[in-house]
Amino acid sequence: MADANPSILSHLSLGTNQFDQAVAFYDRVLPTLGCKRILAHPGAVAYGRDYPEFWVQTPINGHPASVGNGTHVGFVAPDKAAVHAFYDAALEAGAVGEGAPGPRAEYGEPYYGCFVRDLDGHKIEATFWDLSQVYELYIEAHEH
Repeated sequence: MADANPSILSHLSLGTNQFDQAVAFYDRVLPTLGCKRILAHPGAVAYGRDYPEFWVQTPINGHPASVGNGTHVGFVAPDKAAVHAFYDAALEAGAVGEGAPGPRAEYGEPYYGCFVRDLDGHKIEATFWDLSQVYELYIEAHEH
């Protein structure tokens, strides 16, 4: 039996108005984070490491896709180098930078990440969390 899904989410889906370009974009940037295309059917492609967690698709209702203000998608990066690789690949694939790779004091010491806008304007983040610092600062500190 496969290990249980460690996520609290089943999946996330972003709508696109330029399906082929969006798929080409995510085909290029998600491998920098260890993700691959898991499955595809007309108008939809799913990505993940082992199961379909992130979908890019044309809206099922046929209306144009739109961007949610205050909404963004954050992907887990295995290390700081992957954050940089994601950011560079995203910019090369046509994304707009919304925050270069680096720490963000407001997110705490363990955080290192970047932000881009994809081809449809969705805000996308790649984040490395230093788990040793997470445990020390947030978990072990609350156990005593």
